Amino acid sequence: MSSLVLPEPDTAVLIKRNPLLKGLKKAVPGLDIISDEDGRRAFEADALTAYKMMPMAVVLPVNTEQVSAILKFCNQHNIKVVPRGAGTSLCGGALPCEDSIVVGLSRMNRVLDIDFPNRMATVQTGITNLGISNAVEANGFFYAPDPSSQLACTLGGNIAMNSGGAHCLKYGVTTNNILALKVVLIDGEVIDIGGGYLDQPGYDLIGLFVGSEGQFGIVTEATVRLLKSPEAARPMLMGFQSSEDAGDCVAAVIASGIIPVALEFMDRPAIHVCENFANAGYPLDVEALLIVEVEGSESEIDSLLDKIATIAQEFNPSVIRISQSPEESLAIWKGRKSAFGAMGQISDYYCMDGTIPTNKLSEVLSEIARICARHELKVANIFHAGDGNLHPLVLYDANNADEVRRAEEAGAEILKHCVRVGGCLTGEHGVGVEKRDIMYEQFSTVDMEQQTRIKSAFDPNWLLNPGKVFPLDETPQATADGES
Repeated sequence: MSSLVLPEPDTAVLIKRNPLLKGLKKAVPGLDIISDEDGRRAFEADALTAYKMMPMAVVLPVNTEQVSAILKFCNQHNIKVVPRGAGTSLCGGALPCEDSIVVGLSRMNRVLDIDFPNRMATVQTGITNLGISNAVEANGFFYAPDPSSQLACTLGGNIAMNSGGAHCLKYGVTTNNILALKVVLIDGEVIDIGGGYLDQPGYDLIGLFVGSEGQFGIVTEATVRLLKSPEAARPMLMGFQSSEDAGDCVAAVIASGIIPVALEFMDRPAIHVCENFANAGYPLDVEALLIVEVEGSESEIDSLLDKIATIAQEFNPSVIRISQSPEESLAIWKGRKSAFGAMGQISDYYCMDGTIPTNKLSEVLSEIARICARHELKVANIFHAGDGNLHPLVLYDANNADEVRRAEEAGAEILKHCVRVGGCLTGEHGVGVEKRDIMYEQFSTVDMEQQTRIKSAFDPNWLLNPGKVFPLDETPQATADGES
């Protein structure tokens, strides 16, 4: 993490900072601009707090028209732009540059339209995930993607990183739940993609924009799918004496054809931290814990949980406990949803986001333990086991430069191993700055050239979210320097 390099600042822009900000205020009447040092400091990092950089300014638009005017002005004056939702990115996806303007969308949080007959809602992208569900739950609907930060994270950030959450095993990630987008391009042009239907004609531009990490434009509005709330849902806990047994159990459940609504994993360090924080009733004498939730009618739930318990018996579970009340179910999920915050109370951590085939879980968990032991670091594992999306938390002291270096090295080794076993570098957190410099572990030169061509088509001067996703030698300026 200490090796992070960002694009060189444009000194001409920095010299003209005050006149530029006066010009921006004139170009966008009523725009709230934060330019004082204390105000800007609140935006110097996202949830990957090992990296910090003060932006030139922060702007807080309230509608698409203001975003359009901001981008048009920035494009005309060659100013870099960093889109930001709630700043919960764990990969440095919202890290600013010192010559950039942060466009914060948190004030764009309105529900614009709800269409229950067609099961969709149109919202501004500064709304939180939980805010969407809260707006429709009285009518028996919900919005499916539920990252652990769903209370705080915004839809715009989820669209940028294609986030998922615990229930993505059954309902899919963000891209599976978006019907339409309103996007502002770098020159200020506003385009509409998709519509009130699942399959759109022509190119899948929604698929291109979801997960593009703010590299192509700023999404200001979205139409999302609403799903009917299930008749009932119930989780169960299963404890094992080894992470390998728990991993093998996950693979067996998925191989059986049963698709739980969620299948979550915690190892011993994570279990103890979460239990101390949430008093969720987790067993403390096991090495690994699975949280499995199914939904449907009560009889269907009973049948599915019985089948899963039978499968688990092959892997010597120490504990199998089925929730007996709504209160117990809430406690079980409170522990899991609080995991990252609870861990942050006891240690700094570097959160990985590799994804692997489910039949490689036990092998990869063993390798994660070996990698961290080799670097003399502790690790806690908390992740979406059902779809193989790992979240190892490599624990370190941010005030110890050597531990910071070792944590970064261990994290890179973990991600490289995920790729080696047939997985990928990221499942839902994105690339950002964290994985930028190991992109060639997964992608060939031809792959990367094609991706940069698409970036250049939408953002010719590479002003949108600079220094992210692509190694710095992939930028147009770096390429030109290399050819000279």
